[in-house]
Amino acid sequence: MKKQWTRRQALTLSSKALLLPILLPPSTKSWAQAIPAREVAPPLDASVAGVSANAATLYRGAFVLDSNTLASIGSLQYEEDVQKRLQSIRDSGLTALKSTLGGGNATFEDTVADLAAAQALVDKHPDLFVKVARHSDLMQAKSMNRVAVILSFEAASMLEDKLERIEMFRQLDVLVMQLTYNHKTPFGSGCLDGDTGGVTDLGRKAIHKMNEIGVALDLSHANAQTTADGIAISAKPAVITHAGCRAVYDHPRNKTDRDMKALAEKGGVMGIYMLPFLTADTRQPMLDDYIQHVVHALDSCGEDHVGIGTDSLFFKVTKQDLDEIAKEEAERNKAGIGAPGENRPPYIPDINTPLKLELVADALLKHGYGARVTEKVLGLNFSRVYKEIWTA
Repeated sequence: MKKQWTRRQALTLSSKALLLPILLPPSTKSWAQAIPAREVAPPLDASVAGVSANAATLYRGAFVLDSNTLASIGSLQYEEDVQKRLQSIRDSGLTALKSTLGGGNATFEDTVADLAAAQALVDKHPDLFVKVARHSDLMQAKSMNRVAVILSFEAASMLEDKLERIEMFRQLDVLVMQLTYNHKTPFGSGCLDGDTGGVTDLGRKAIHKMNEIGVALDLSHANAQTTADGIAISAKPAVITHAGCRAVYDHPRNKTDRDMKALAEKGGVMGIYMLPFLTADTRQPMLDDYIQHVVHALDSCGEDHVGIGTDSLFFKVTKQDLDEIAKEEAERNKAGIGAPGENRPPYIPDINTPLKLELVADALLKHGYGARVTEKVLGLNFSRVYKEIWTA
């Protein structure tokens, strides 16, 4: 892991889904044109003082699992303000998080380096982190007031076409893997490949291997056919750690009701993300938009099958952060690799705080959901399904 993996690199990794081609109408709008100025400018910090006493009490005692955040978590140790960032994680109320390693297209060698960096971070800060090798580590982290780190892949580039690497990485505690990122791999088709073209013969073998050794099959970036095939083929529940609902906003990264219901029928869980793909690209999604997707998922899947996988910027987003991401976008466009829709940062302005999930809990309670359902969404559902899947 190189020293230059600092603030900007971490931001770029966290916004990986935003900065890849998406199937939206072409647009030449800049961020300033596409998003009202009041939404581009960092809002006042979302204060937990506005949270109800019931929500605050519930959140402090809840098992809270963000099933996609802080990509390449090991890069934090190279930040100049690492102690401040670690304190923000400690104060966030998270019990556990799933970190993506290797980004969207890393090589085998780069992924191993990313794994080594994650291990080094945990080793340096045993008072804060517990690396997850088995489900009991989640419970241990909760009892010790630490944050459990689940290592995962959301691409298959580091696997290439070698099934044996699934087992090798499982031995290195990578517990969640995908068959594809946004485009076709030897295992299946990605969400930007259209809705046809499903799991390949090699992909079927990969799913069987994952089931056998206790690796969770994540279908977040798979297209509709690969999603449906993966759910059907897997003998264990599959997961969709971070996506949205296509019925709420039609986007290739969002999932159809048909696939969401099929996932739930086999015991799986879908995490709702906080990416811009929750709404049309003319505005920045807000908390109300996020809750709309959560409510639809609960209606479609049931209370036992919905969770959270934010896939958004974790720390409070500043004007400097937005400028850095905008520069990255400009560089991509200049190089000819920019894509329509890359016009919004991956965060929700009115919950711009590491305590964003406490505000989500408050919103769910105010929406009429009880404490039981709210706690399931906050993390108990993912904990339950991971326990079932990780048992080899």
